[in-house]
Amino acid sequence: MLKLCALSISASMCVPGILLAQTPPAAEAQIAMALHAAPAERRDGAAVLGYDSTGAPVELRPGKNDLICLSDNPKAEGISVACYHKDLEPFMARGRELTAQGGTDGKARMMTRFKEIESGTLPMPREARMLYVTTGTSYDPASNTIAESYTRWVIYVPFATAETTGLPTKPSGPGSPWLMDPGTPGAHIMISPPRPK
Repeated sequence: MLKLCALSISASMCVPGILLAQTPPAAEAQIAMALHAAPAERRDGAAVLGYDSTGAPVELRPGKNDLICLSDNPKAEGISVACYHKDLEPFMARGRELTAQGGTDGKARMMTRFKEIESGTLPMPREARMLYVTTGTSYDPASNTIAESYTRWVIYVPFATAETTGLPTKPSGPGSPWLMDPGTPGAHIMISPPRPK
């Protein structure tokens, strides 16, 4: 996908399907992009994290409420931004740290975090905490729009099970809530609405 081309490099250097540079966009554009995942009434007070010129995560804006939003990683294909309750930051930050270290796949990184939560070395709230994720194919800074934008919701409920929640552990239809990773430190309720046709 042509990703953040207008923000990253000149149009003459953009090749369809390839991003020739992985420089993150300006902070203002990263903030605007990240806030797409937040509920409208919570955007003004959300803290925003993004990426510097080296690809390292940085705080772009301090927060005034309990929401943290993360802008798109310019090194990854497509667009993916997220907002989550601040109590999930240690869990999310550890995931970014393990990703930066490389050498393990997504499942291994998740299992590492689960073990750290169980051992008490990684904080994880026991009460329900919200995560919003918005994905798309590209971002247009001029109109502040994400092409093919799609938002799903995740509610972390550590150690919850089908028996404690009454939820199925597989989706029963588009948009139906279900419990993923039941019984684990990362148990969460998935709500994925039908994609626009």
